[in-house]
Amino acid sequence: MSQFDNLAGKASELNEQHGDKIEGATDQGLEQAGNAADSRTGGKFSEQIDQAQAQGDERVGDNSQ
Repeated sequence: MSQFDNLAGKASELNEQHGDKIEGATDQGLEQAGNAADSRTGGKFSEQIDQAQAQGDERVGDNSQ
């Protein structure tokens, strides 16, 4: 078993144990990043930023929040 397999197994195990906390943290991080980008661009790209946040949430979360 390679180091990557070991790491993937540990990550999967942690996700099973703490998935709800991880989901909350990723949602919060995506929201903060989107807000920062929106602020920096003066709201000019709000729609695109919202779409990027939604896509990010689909890829890393369960979309429950």
